[in-house]
Amino acid sequence: MRTQYTSFIAALARFLSPQVWKQAHQLHSPKKTSPRWTLHSLVLILLLMTWSTGHSEAERFEMARAFYVARHQHDKRPGQTRSGFHQALAKLPLPVLHALFAGVRQYLRLVFHRCWHSDGFVLFACDGSRLECPRSAELEKRLGRCGKKDSAPMLMIGALVLLPAGLLWSWTVGPGHASEHDLLRQSLGCLPRSALLVADAFYQGYDLYRDLLQAKASFLVRLSSRSQLYTAERVPLQRYGEGPVLYWPEQAQNKNKPPLWLRLIRVRGQKKQDVWLLTNVLDRQRLGRRRAAEIYRSRWQVEGVFRTYKRTLPKIKLSGRTEKLVYREAEVSLLGLQLLLAQGAAKRREGGRATIVLGSARQELLRIRGEMTTAIGAELGPRQQRWYRERLARVRAGGGGRKVRRKWPRRKDHKAPKPPKIRVLPKRLKARINKQFPAL
Repeated sequence: MRTQYTSFIAALARFLSPQVWKQAHQLHSPKKTSPRWTLHSLVLILLLMTWSTGHSEAERFEMARAFYVARHQHDKRPGQTRSGFHQALAKLPLPVLHALFAGVRQYLRLVFHRCWHSDGFVLFACDGSRLECPRSAELEKRLGRCGKKDSAPMLMIGALVLLPAGLLWSWTVGPGHASEHDLLRQSLGCLPRSALLVADAFYQGYDLYRDLLQAKASFLVRLSSRSQLYTAERVPLQRYGEGPVLYWPEQAQNKNKPPLWLRLIRVRGQKKQDVWLLTNVLDRQRLGRRRAAEIYRSRWQVEGVFRTYKRTLPKIKLSGRTEKLVYREAEVSLLGLQLLLAQGAAKRREGGRATIVLGSARQELLRIRGEMTTAIGAELGPRQQRWYRERLARVRAGGGGRKVRRKWPRRKDHKAPKPPKIRVLPKRLKARINKQFPAL
């Protein structure tokens, strides 16, 4: 087994090649350019903030900016303040970032295309997850609340994961109340040919299946009792194994939509917990029952990707306090997760066939942080080192932040303590004191 790239800096230069930056610059035509913040510095510093260590956003910003300056000594210096960074980042159009992500996917396809085919399919798993956002007034107004009453503003992420590599392939971001089906529809254009989409029982629905068929994508979805299927002849449920079925819910019938001929697969499970899978691959030779069970079992890798994103990076809660900032932070941090997983992947040949071996994302993240710290200590000049230490010490001391008094949901209003009760000393206690404590 050999690692794909030996250096984080070299890997970053390969993934974000000049051709990738060129695709993004073709869509980036701001009306008024910032004198300090360019597209290159904005994206890279926000990406480095995803990987850097620090207990606050200000500390991560100082470390990411110092590493960027250390690696680009002959380029124009970026701005010094975090507020200026936020203002320039809010003006960055999202289509520019999407073009950058498309360029990275093209390069990943060149790297992994020889070892991502499995029995004629390119396996992808889809799933969604929510990210909590700060309780700022703007986010509560723009994003709204989802889930429980008085919950925090959230973003919904729909992700596609390349199963043989456990690699984040593409993603879409929407408000917390967005539909995961709609987010998946937005990602269908990123699927290559011969893609097989694996999903859990949440992804059930006539409209979704029809959109997947129109996109010429195969799917393997787990079913629940919500779905009603029709067979040509009566078969006892206890003896059912697999076969063609007709999926035609009442809503589709009322709207005169055509029925869908699909294939139902029953996988025997332990403790009588069978798994029912629905697919549009009708040929049993192409996708057998045993192979379908193995493919669906590998779907759990998408859960590990979300766990790495939320716990290892960590990104349980975003730090941006405006709608534009949280969207850009989520998008670029997911790019950081994608590059982290791609950097940790290695290739190995067994029996003349290339396969993918996953590395530890935590070890890769620690190695990246070590290289950042080393570059800051070795490549910054004496004056730059002193300036960086002073700013970092000022940030760690915690000066600056302005507190805003707002009503906190799910918390009782503060009640001031009542005054103490003052009473006259009774005669019995006075006699007891004189008897037991005459000195008083």
